[in-house]
Amino acid sequence: MKHTKNMISTIYDTLNASDLDELEDIYKNWASDYEYDVIQLAGYVGHLITSDLLLNNLENSNARILDAGCGTGLVGEILFKNNFKNIEGIDFSEEMLSIANQKNIYKSLNLFDLTKKLAYSNNSFDAVICAGTFTCGHVGPESLEEMLRITKKGGFICFTVRKQEWEAAPYMKILDKLVNSYSLKKVVHNTSDYNIKEGVSCQLCLYQKTC
Repeated sequence: MKHTKNMISTIYDTLNASDLDELEDIYKNWASDYEYDVIQLAGYVGHLITSDLLLNNLENSNARILDAGCGTGLVGEILFKNNFKNIEGIDFSEEMLSIANQKNIYKSLNLFDLTKKLAYSNNSFDAVICAGTFTCGHVGPESLEEMLRITKKGGFICFTVRKQEWEAAPYMKILDKLVNSYSLKKVVHNTSDYNIKEGVSCQLCLYQKTC
């Protein structure tokens, strides 16, 4: 990916990491400055648009929610403030999880790689929310099938996909397959702002498990 004039250097590094070990090292050093950099410098709004979309469609405040790729807890904070307290978080960065843990908003936080099989049984969650994680060099569209597996019938999967990642990987092909198999139905799928100051959009998606 090219480095545009509005892209902060650390974001560029994460999008171009050669492997998971390199990416982990970047987040290890970035965790303490992450929220300021992405929100204030890049104008990141992924946590806002996904949380708002899920809150507008999920009525049960006792719903069990997985914040997949929770990072420092930006999504969890919003859900918690809106009286959704049954939230669990997973992320591959121990340093990011440490910051999320300090906020006391999650029932549990676990270190986990979203590119692997998730350590949850089938039909575990009423909703899975994933903001800012489907992006270049991070998690690919294959993980959608695992998220679907652990979601209950009638539950929601809410996520963003950065524009460049959407164009480079077969997200639509996998979503179409899941919809055509009657496992999933589209509730909302549109283009939205993502990193405003960087001038980057995303696909904002809410799908519901049907069987």
